[in-house]
Amino acid sequence: MLSTYEQPVSPNRVPEVTVDFWLIKLMAVTVGETAADFLSLNLGLGLQNTTYLMSAILVGVIALQFAQKRYVPWVYWSAVVMVSVVGTLLTDNLIDTFGVPLATTTIACTVVLAAIFAAWYASEKTLSIHTVVTTRREVFYWLAVLATFALGTAAGDYVSEALGVGYLGTGALFGAVIAAIAFAHYVLKMNAILAFWLAYIFTRPLGASLGDLLSLPTDYGGMGFGTIVTSAMFLAVIAGIVVYMTVMRGPRDGAQPVR
Repeated sequence: MLSTYEQPVSPNRVPEVTVDFWLIKLMAVTVGETAADFLSLNLGLGLQNTTYLMSAILVGVIALQFAQKRYVPWVYWSAVVMVSVVGTLLTDNLIDTFGVPLATTTIACTVVLAAIFAAWYASEKTLSIHTVVTTRREVFYWLAVLATFALGTAAGDYVSEALGVGYLGTGALFGAVIAAIAFAHYVLKMNAILAFWLAYIFTRPLGASLGDLLSLPTDYGGMGFGTIVTSAMFLAVIAGIVVYMTVMRGPRDGAQPVR
């Protein structure tokens, strides 16, 4: 069991979980969906070439994140956006390049995520993001984040496409799931760490459905804004929130206790 208060020995490198955290996270996962489509389809790079390029950029951004001594908003959220893009591309490769069915991909991503959580807990005895104060814990953290994005992409596509629910219906469904998690946490006192990771997983298909709804042509069930306009809109919102976080809150000197 987690102690009521854990005393980190070094500054935390992840943000506090607040309303703006969830807002910017939703924006980031939406950009991950639309940007991946824009790069691979609209620019004609192809799925595999886009995956190689974005993975290389991700390595550089993650290295920059690991070099920080504390949470730096623009660095951290740049990493989240890149992980979102690469997680989307990894799932798309399994489905489109290797022909793995959506249901199988969803199950495989779930197994991978569960294995990461199991290894993380076995090593550190906690899955709390407030205790990400060592390099090893941060490695587990980013592996889990990548797996949640890949799983969310597969689950969202499975519900919207394979089950025929559609993008709007899928967004409403996962929005309701997130609302139920919030109710379970705040009213029924669900464990905060469990509630966080469940919400983190389900915001991915919610954001992906929103991105597809806005960007895809009307013939495919979308609103026809296109990947460029949709990505630009959400990147602008992300930038605005990051500026707010940086100016209004400033750098954080240490981790908050686990509650």
